[in-house]
Amino acid sequence: MSIGACSGESSSPIPPGSEPDAGPNPNPNPNPHPNPQDAGSSDSGKADAQTPPTVSLPLDVPWIAQKPELPRGCEVTSLAMLLHYAGTPANKMVLADQIVKVPYMKDGLHGNPYDGFVGDMYTFSNPGYGVYHGPVARLAERYFPGRILDLTGAELDGLLTDHVARGRPVWVISNARFQKLAPSDFETWHTASGDVSITWHEHSVVITGFDTASVFINDPLDTSAGKNKKLNRKDFREAWEQMGKQAITYKAER
Repeated sequence: MSIGACSGESSSPIPPGSEPDAGPNPNPNPNPHPNPQDAGSSDSGKADAQTPPTVSLPLDVPWIAQKPELPRGCEVTSLAMLLHYAGTPANKMVLADQIVKVPYMKDGLHGNPYDGFVGDMYTFSNPGYGVYHGPVARLAERYFPGRILDLTGAELDGLLTDHVARGRPVWVISNARFQKLAPSDFETWHTASGDVSITWHEHSVVITGFDTASVFINDPLDTSAGKNKKLNRKDFREAWEQMGKQAITYKAER
């Protein structure tokens, strides 16, 4: 049985004979952050000059489970939570159907998660991986035209003080361990649009609150304590930065 990203498992969902070449990652231009670990910074999430808040109680973001219907569907399930809180009760299964998808393998090359969801989201019987921020932000834009903010590259402190503290949760890509991974946990895929770094621990959650030492998240995998799960802020920051500082939220209504 194939396991993979978003599943909470660490084994690779790759059938025998199709293992990727985990060689060096030259970070070519086609992807905005071909290696998630190398993402730059941006001022789009920078806090205001006024004294930023140090605590934001967890927002009451509806918790939605990705399983059993979407074993690899953490990204669209987390997006469903974000959209629900913003006032649009989007269905995770509809989002799963609508997200752009790319083949796991085609002509000897892997699919690129910057281009769409790679492989099969619905079953571990077929190979699959996940999807990064771009396709998710474009899908969210269909529900909130002109209001979606792709803040990938911003700093965590800015996301927390400028958005979460103001009542807007943030969709992010991290890993299922919520701490920095070893370099050996990453591998390089060759894709038609450039090389990309992936990890089978990839996972998507929604940030709902924070304090000076912690962040609170909604974790679609955790059926026992997934709503407003408390995590170490430093560990979470390192895990999120390692995955390319991928983040999406929405603009406040005027």
